[in-house]
Amino acid sequence: MKESSMPNSEHANFPRASFFRRFGAIVYDLLLAVAVYMIAGAIGFGVFTALTSAGLIEMGSFEHVSDLLNGTPLYKGIYQFWIALCVGLFYIAFWSHGGQTLGMRAWRLKVQHPNGQSLSVITASARLVWSLLGIGNLWILINGDKLALQDMMTRSEVVVLSKEANQMRNWHGV
Repeated sequence: MKESSMPNSEHANFPRASFFRRFGAIVYDLLLAVAVYMIAGAIGFGVFTALTSAGLIEMGSFEHVSDLLNGTPLYKGIYQFWIALCVGLFYIAFWSHGGQTLGMRAWRLKVQHPNGQSLSVITASARLVWSLLGIGNLWILINGDKLALQDMMTRSEVVVLSKEANQMRNWHGV
C-alpha cells in the first residue's frame, strides 16, 4: 500500500481548525507563495529571454523582451499559466506529502482525510481548485462543523495537531 493511502489513526481524532487559525497559516503561506511566484516569474522570463536571444522567438516591432512578453497575448498567457502552475504545485506538493505547508506547520495544522489518511495528488489538486484562492475558507464562518468548501468537496479536513504530534512529523508525514 502506498504511504499516502495508509490511514494514520494517530491523527484521526484531532480537533478541526478554526477559521482564525487557518487564516494565520494562510498569511504565512501567502508570503511563501509570493516567493514561489517571483522565482517562477524570473525563471520564465529567463527562458523567454533566452529564446528571443537565440532567435527562436522573433522580436517583431517590440524594442524590449518584456514588451514582447506582455504585448503578445499568447506569450503572456503561457507565462502567466507557468507562474500559476508553479504556485499551485507548491500547495499540491505539500498537501499530498505530509499534509502541511510551512505555514500550516507553524500553526500546527494538517490537512487529511477524517481517518488520518494523507491526500493524493489528485485530491490535493481538487482541493486547490475548490479553495477558490482561499475564499472557500469563509464557509467555516457560516457553518458549525469547521469545514471549508474545499474540505467538503474533497472529503478532507484541517486539524490542529498537538505540539508533540507536530514535532514528531517530518516533511514525508511520518
